[in-house]
Amino acid sequence: MMLDDFMIRATLAGVGVACAAAPLGSFVVWRRMAYFGDATAHAAILGVALALALNISVFAGAVAIALAMALTVTLLTGRGYAMDTLLGVLAHSALAFGLVAVSFLSGIRIDLMAYLFGDILAVSRGDLVVIWGGAALVVGLITWRWSALLTSTLSEELAYADGIDPRREQLVLTLALAVTVAVAIKVVGVLLIAAMLIIPAAAARPLSRTPEEMTVIAAVIGGGAAIVGLRAAYALDTPAGPSIVCVAALIFLVTSVLRGLRA
Repeated sequence: MMLDDFMIRATLAGVGVACAAAPLGSFVVWRRMAYFGDATAHAAILGVALALALNISVFAGAVAIALAMALTVTLLTGRGYAMDTLLGVLAHSALAFGLVAVSFLSGIRIDLMAYLFGDILAVSRGDLVVIWGGAALVVGLITWRWSALLTSTLSEELAYADGIDPRREQLVLTLALAVTVAVAIKVVGVLLIAAMLIIPAAAARPLSRTPEEMTVIAAVIGGGAAIVGLRAAYALDTPAGPSIVCVAALIFLVTSVLRGLRA
């Protein structure tokens, strides 16, 4: 069958993550939440350790901890701590505790580098179900709240005037971010998830005239980076996850140059 080929499975996994990251990444760029996404991804390592210790799904553990991390930051912001300070403390603390917790897991074989930088070539059929299921959940969630999310991103005052609670929309983004982090761990790893959120969306920005266009173009760029990055990794014998991010970065460079020339 077609899915017996590991490169086909890897390609489908990369495209699935790109579909999840594109709409969410656009809001991350618009709201300047890049560090927020990075911090949530770092915290997911603690979720991986928790899942292995309790013998539950890594996806469930990563979602739980990523969501807890994001909610904690949301609740504590403005209570005597700046957002970037809270993100720095919680992100690096969760990453450190996660790495220490992993070292205590006796009798469990774990490839830590695969969780840090991804192991897309080892994606199984079960992983594909999780990745595409998570992507469908994220896309559905963002589509359902699209208008409200755009309004609250544009202006909190305008959102309140339209009867929209910006804090609720922030929670929607937080949930979507937690799910995206969990499905992307296998593909690019926790250290590169933020790159797949931000770089395709940033590359799409100069090419788009509407928010909807930016989201679609970001998905195309992310999917294209996954396909080309995998082929390059296979041909050049380089790490697959970082190769995908490198291709996305090159696309961002090209679109930035085009934007400069147009200006």
